[in-house]
Amino acid sequence: MPGTRDDLTRLRVALTAFFALDGFVFAGWVVRIPAIKEQTGASTGALGLALLGVSAGAVVTMTLTGRLCRRYGSHPVTVVCAVLLCLSIALPPLTHSALALGAVLLVFGSAYGGINVAFNSAAVDLVAVLRRPIMPSFHAAFSLGGMIGAGLGGLVAGSLSPTRHLLGLTVTGLLVTLVAGRALLRCEPAVPPDRAPLPEDSAPRRLDGRTRRLVLTFGLIALCTAYGEGAMADWGALHLRQDLGASPGLAAAGYTCFALAMTVGRLTGTTLLERLGRTPTVVAGGTLAVAGMLLGSLAPSVWAALFGFAITGLGLANLFPVAVERAGALGGPSGVATASTLGYGGMLLGPPAIGFMADWYSLPAALTSVAVLAAVAVLITLLTRRTTASS
Repeated sequence: MPGTRDDLTRLRVALTAFFALDGFVFAGWVVRIPAIKEQTGASTGALGLALLGVSAGAVVTMTLTGRLCRRYGSHPVTVVCAVLLCLSIALPPLTHSALALGAVLLVFGSAYGGINVAFNSAAVDLVAVLRRPIMPSFHAAFSLGGMIGAGLGGLVAGSLSPTRHLLGLTVTGLLVTLVAGRALLRCEPAVPPDRAPLPEDSAPRRLDGRTRRLVLTFGLIALCTAYGEGAMADWGALHLRQDLGASPGLAAAGYTCFALAMTVGRLTGTTLLERLGRTPTVVAGGTLAVAGMLLGSLAPSVWAALFGFAITGLGLANLFPVAVERAGALGGPSGVATASTLGYGGMLLGPPAIGFMADWYSLPAALTSVAVLAAVAVLITLLTRRTTASS
């Protein structure tokens, strides 16, 4: 493991850069979804099916990445997935049908799922070594990257085609990966003192029944809350544009407001966790998200909806980081992979589900499902608070 404070600081900075890059690239894609929808001529339901390509690629990759991290290390896996992510983001504008879009999103989703398990695994180990709840700070970098990516996307939406915009993300992302990747590969992995390294050819650690149930519990909390992040990313701009008549630039600002509020919430997350503890932080955040999303989805004006999106981002901010960190502390890379598969599965499977519900009912009604699942996360936390607190 890194032996000095400077080593740990360099590792933290490199991981933070990859979290920010992930959010930047992902947000750059989501703000161009309305333009890609028009380009492909896809209906709302067909777009939902195409987005399922991201879900399928990510979930399948997540189930394998824990093993890859154990065998090759989370740092090399992070760098390889980052390169694939940056290359694949340029592909969606080259498609002209929902089927082709779904195929390239399968590749994009594979890279997205892999990098999230890899850098979360590395971050969980660093949290354990530092013995401070700094996990929200890494996810704050993701949110900050998302805010910048969405903000830039809104600015260039009227002047740059999706092809040029997303190709620019590829070039930018590869440059960041070159710099941050070299730094990350030079850092020794952080190894928690209570976790001895395993030989490469040894079998994965087997979790006992209680630990497995706890990991699944944290994974369910992650699923319920990440569903809201996916909904905001893929459908927030379309809701503002289609249902409330916002301009393209103002519609893109919806995700920017959400990401900015989430960034602020995560930057204060370490302080909240140290002062309040995990359970009160999760319960308060989930309750705030319920109120915010009901306002954001049902408000009759653009500005009220934007305020609701911001409240939702503030409420959801620390729920996912807490869930993944606890699952990783219990199960190592396998725990991170399990919780991430459930969590990002909610993030990536939720948008297609909202697409179907929007076809059956309406998009505003479909978006209220975010509030429902945030309430479920609060209920799970309250029902299991004694068990999870002792973990």
